[in-house]
Amino acid sequence: MTSSSTPEPGQPPPARGTSTRAVLDELAVGDPAERLPLSELMTDLRQSAFGMLLFVAVLPSFIPVPGAAGMISGPLVILVGLQLLLGLRRPWLPRFIGRHGPQRQTMQRYGQRLSRMLGWLERLVRPRLEFLLDHRLASAFTGLQLILLGLLLALPIPFTNYIFGGLLLLYVFALLERDGALMLVAWLAGLIAIGVFGFATGNLLQMLVAQFQTWF
Repeated sequence: MTSSSTPEPGQPPPARGTSTRAVLDELAVGDPAERLPLSELMTDLRQSAFGMLLFVAVLPSFIPVPGAAGMISGPLVILVGLQLLLGLRRPWLPRFIGRHGPQRQTMQRYGQRLSRMLGWLERLVRPRLEFLLDHRLASAFTGLQLILLGLLLALPIPFTNYIFGGLLLLYVFALLERDGALMLVAWLAGLIAIGVFGFATGNLLQMLVAQFQTWF
């Protein structure tokens, strides 16, 4: 009895995970000065589109400019988290945000910086426990954590941009690689970070109220 990867007539093709390295390699091909609209980046990624959008949202947090990086990344991370909390199956972007995006050379640069980490991750990360990514409650829990982490990232807490950026990359890789086990690690790390930088100080609510007042 032989097997084939070709689906039977009338059946949909099997779902496939999206390799983070493959996505970054594809985005690196072309004119370095070309800008990649976010709406186009989301088009062909299906379930992994939230991972790519979150990845783009996290990139500014690694810019060594105190305050400014978090003010850019924070609201974008909150936007992703809110949509997961509401149960959207695909990201929605306002038109004025969707037509903007990173330059191709930015994706090339971060692809090179993350090359060693991606090589290590490829040996550990794989599609598994996908219900932790797709289940409505699990998706909402991920979204809630991203909202809180995005708020903390946006706040002027000294020396935390890289910490929150690195933590949020766990969510990025879990979503892109369809790895529920890695998402469990991200949840645990996220809870610790929220506790240490927020609730443990007893000042999270006051900081959030003050931040919302500056936005609105």
